[in-house]
Amino acid sequence: MELVNIEKLLEKYLSAETTLPEEKVLQTYFTGNNVAAHLVEYQALFTFFATEKKERYTKTIHLNPKNQKWKWLSVAASIILMVGVYGGFQQNEQRKADEKLYAETQIALKMLASNLNRGTVAIGHLQQFENTKNKIFNKSK
Repeated sequence: MELVNIEKLLEKYLSAETTLPEEKVLQTYFTGNNVAAHLVEYQALFTFFATEKKERYTKTIHLNPKNQKWKWLSVAASIILMVGVYGGFQQNEQRKADEKLYAETQIALKMLASNLNRGTVAIGHLQQFENTKNKIFNKSK
């Protein structure tokens, strides 16, 4: 590969403008043995990347399992919330039914009272008739 082309790619690489295939060309050039003398300082950089790419972590990683208590706690809280909302709704419906029944009872009692008052007025007229009758019969004796 031409040295001029490598120098241009190196300038692009240092200004972060290269593509992956261009970086692969630089990687191949600098990991080889025929690097120009004035570019030897960059050889360590590219050989480092090549060796680090091959490195693998072999130890096992022990991860602590997530605490399942929080999951069950959130499920329990959701259930309690639903039961509370349902209970409040049922209590509200029962209160509305009781108020409706109370209003209907009030109407029935008012109707009964008005009918009883009519009967009381009629009895009042009979009482007047009875008083008048008693006066007449008491005078004639």
